[in-house]
Amino acid sequence: MAAPFPEHVAQAMRLAYAHLGERPRRIYAATEALKLGHGGIARVAAVLGCHRRTIERGLAELRSPGPVPADPGHRKKGAVARPV
Repeated sequence: MAAPFPEHVAQAMRLAYAHLGERPRRIYAATEALKLGHGGIARVAAVLGCHRRTIERGLAELRSPGPVPADPGHRKKGAVARPV
């Protein structure tokens, strides 16, 4: 099987994936697999080092996403900013 991505792209994908939380990882991996089409799940799983089931769950979430979360950068009324 040919490499799905040039190595510099694969490294960038792994770096981005490592900085995401659990659900965003699934969504990211699933989105990349969708771009590749047939065989995309196996190829992305190999590049990111995740299980294909993780990507399948992400694909399921993309098919029925539920409510879109509010802007994550916007605090709820009365919320206090976290100290840095």
